[in-house]
Amino acid sequence: MIKAIGYAAKSSFSSLKPLSIERRNPGPHDVVVEILYCGICHSDIHQAQNEWKNTIYPCVPGHEITGRVVQVGSKVKKFKTGDAVAIGPMIDSCSECQSCQEGLEQYCEKGYLGAYNGNARYPSETNLTFGGFSNMIVVQQDFVFAIPKNIDLAEAAPLMCAGITTYSPLRYWNVGKGTKVGIVGLGGLGHMAIKLALAMGAEVTLITHSPEKKAHAKKLGVKKVIVSTDKKSMEKNANTLDFILSTIPESHDANPYIGLLKRDGVLTVVGCIAPLAKATDLSKMMFDRKTLSTSLLGGVNETEELLKFCSKNNIKADVKIIPIEDVNKAFKSIGKSEPDFRYVIDMTTIKNKKEEKGLLRILGL
Repeated sequence: MIKAIGYAAKSSFSSLKPLSIERRNPGPHDVVVEILYCGICHSDIHQAQNEWKNTIYPCVPGHEITGRVVQVGSKVKKFKTGDAVAIGPMIDSCSECQSCQEGLEQYCEKGYLGAYNGNARYPSETNLTFGGFSNMIVVQQDFVFAIPKNIDLAEAAPLMCAGITTYSPLRYWNVGKGTKVGIVGLGGLGHMAIKLALAMGAEVTLITHSPEKKAHAKKLGVKKVIVSTDKKSMEKNANTLDFILSTIPESHDANPYIGLLKRDGVLTVVGCIAPLAKATDLSKMMFDRKTLSTSLLGGVNETEELLKFCSKNNIKADVKIIPIEDVNKAFKSIGKSEPDFRYVIDMTTIKNKKEEKGLLRILGL
């Protein structure tokens, strides 16, 4: 086992604090990564506070990870020491089921292994995975991704969840030139969805309950903003959009957004895994053949595609870099009102000289 240090919640009501943890010994197909940055996703808050009722404590969150390779297994061909890499919410899957065979590991029929709060596939060494709020991690090479040279590591971190979570449904529903797209919410996911949809050639509208976010939306290239609490604005824009992506991270009423769709329009929910606040009114959907859909993350191939797309189109996340000591403040900020950027932790602030020397000694470097 490799000793590491993380920031963990020990209960649903406790703040995150330093904790000594253990990483499994790397195997022949594994990559050992020194974590340099980790984004903060709203899912980290849900999990740390046990809002999904499945948290295993202690919980070390974090699944938007970037860093440098410090060691590779004997059979690793994709990476070498010093490479800039990224890791997302998935760190393994069965690789045998139909979904995995089709490159849709996020829908693994046996369940993918999560970066944290996962029941590891290495029970002889550990039965729990710890996430990216840590100084290092060991991951199977197929779930490690090369970061394009023109993308900064801090700005790349949110691409691993906020980016791929919004890219996947945009691609699946064939968003492209001329598609009229609505993005609900301008937070970590929402701002990435806007950038990606615009790069795909779509006409993008922001749908928000916060009028103060209009200015930022305009800077991103959005030409129209609908304030969802403005009844007249919602009625004026009824039946105008081909596709809507809801990034709201909490339970909400989807019916008002369905009213904005054209015939054969699609509303995809990505930000919320709780039951919707109100039942879907099928009478508002059936007569116009509208669709309510969901989407989860993105597979390995699609994540590689996303990184190439972002590199080609110079797409980067808007980030605010913070030291690990400010993580609890960031959790509170996100919980009160979703910021229109992504908090990214500088994970080098978790280490002291003693910890760093110990890590290098363990790795034989």
